[in-house]
Amino acid sequence: MKIVPLSIAGAWEILPAQHGDSRGRFLEWYRVDQLTEAVGHPLRLAQANLSVSARDVVRGIHFADVPPGQAKYVTCPRGAVFDVVVDLRVGSPTFGRWEGILLDEESRHAVYIAEGLGHGFCALSDDATLTYLCSETYAPSREHGVHALDPDLAIAWPTGSPVLSDRDAAATSLSQAQAAGLLPDYQQCLGWTESLRLQAAAER
Repeated sequence: MKIVPLSIAGAWEILPAQHGDSRGRFLEWYRVDQLTEAVGHPLRLAQANLSVSARDVVRGIHFADVPPGQAKYVTCPRGAVFDVVVDLRVGSPTFGRWEGILLDEESRHAVYIAEGLGHGFCALSDDATLTYLCSETYAPSREHGVHALDPDLAIAWPTGSPVLSDRDAAATSLSQAQAAGLLPDYQQCLGWTESLRLQAAAER
């Protein structure tokens, strides 16, 4: 398994080693020891989600208040998605930037997304299935969204006919979310990450 940092600090792509023969394939899609080494602290597993989407469905861009935020470890066991990480942390050197990663049932890649970053995806196949390991349970009062089609983000979604939920279609733009004080603060996110590292070190 290789864990490679993305261009947005706080996000990593995980490339598992696959072993196969005529019987099928085997891989380790999550290793707490290797993720901890890369990130600096273990993922606190509080909730596991699974979503199934039809082709051209776009979900996101979702994020949660920090602290505690919600870190995510995302992979696609069936079908394919274009997975997107967006830096929504006000004051970050890469604020407003996004990066897209192909997650599919062939490569079996995964993405780790730290607290404070936004996440979304576009389904590239029918029945595109994503699994999420989450550091916190779902808390509606702390959950927010930025419109996935916001021209200021200019995400190059690989579909000409994106299908959004009513909730996502009603999400605010990046500038509106910032003006309303909804976006995470970069320094606060760094402080939260450091507290997780210190806690992990104390528990060793």
